[in-house]
Amino acid sequence: MSEDIFIRKSGYTGHITLNRPDVLNSLTYSMILAIEKALDDWEVDESIALVIIDAKGDRAFCAGGDIQILYENGFKKNFAYGQKFWADEYRLNEKIAYYKKPFVAFMQGFTMGGGVGVSCHGSHRIVGETSKIAMPECSIGLVPDVGGSFLLAKLPGNIGTFLGTTGKRMNASDSIYCGFADYFIPERRWADLKEKLFTTGNIDWINKFHESTGTSEIENSFLQISEAMDDVSSKNIESRLKHPFFEKDLSALRFNSPISIAYTIMMLRMGKVRNNISDALDAEYNFTARSQEYGDFQEGIRAAVIDKDRKPLWKHKDLGAVSDEDLKPFLQIINR
Repeated sequence: MSEDIFIRKSGYTGHITLNRPDVLNSLTYSMILAIEKALDDWEVDESIALVIIDAKGDRAFCAGGDIQILYENGFKKNFAYGQKFWADEYRLNEKIAYYKKPFVAFMQGFTMGGGVGVSCHGSHRIVGETSKIAMPECSIGLVPDVGGSFLLAKLPGNIGTFLGTTGKRMNASDSIYCGFADYFIPERRWADLKEKLFTTGNIDWINKFHESTGTSEIENSFLQISEAMDDVSSKNIESRLKHPFFEKDLSALRFNSPISIAYTIMMLRMGKVRNNISDALDAEYNFTARSQEYGDFQEGIRAAVIDKDRKPLWKHKDLGAVSDEDLKPFLQIINR
């Protein structure tokens, strides 16, 4: 584990660096626990003014959790392993959201799934020119989780439903507009900014490095997206996206797990999901904790990671085949 993540003090900062660039810095269970312990220690350490999380490599800050071991345990019907993994991961996401000291995330390249959970709930979220943020969980038989549903549900015009069901990637401008990031700083300047934070512990330096970005494509498309998503449901979302403007998005939607899409649409309508991250994590856990037994998670990972054939055989042939009865197991409350 020590080679997967570097945790140390750098001047006035608690400094966490993800170090698995060959696998897009995917999070292992031991990394999650190590980050949580460090945050607990630093929150009461008066010598630490703020926390920085960053990652090695150019391709990704973190593209998600290490899901192969989840698949292996699910294959053995050991669903308790996944339930504990997600419960502990969500506890970390919640801790970051409520952390008492500034929490600064530097998100280059891909930031997806579990990567969103350890960055986008921080107080100061920095993106650069290579940043690509997304919640693509429906493509592997999950739903937008790690508190991502909280961020999505707050967006106007049901844009969050559009992003969550299609897994559409956001660039730096989109990420700031959609509330997944706060600051654009060219990546060539990141090292200089970190050095200022290390040596001063003064969070105000971020404002001095921040630059404006171009207009967000999602912002420019607000009317088209909001009109398509008006009063959207699992029964009509596909027809709403049957327009040349949404050609790529419709293709992505059709690839994704029907039952995951259906629950995502329902979850993002729950008032509690947009109220606070804790309630959002509870709603996510009701699905993820049962996703291996009743959902499409095992098949999604098989197709994406194990066999890599990109031809998942979902439980339902399309969204129209998902019934209220199919969703019932995921609506029962399970404590995380």
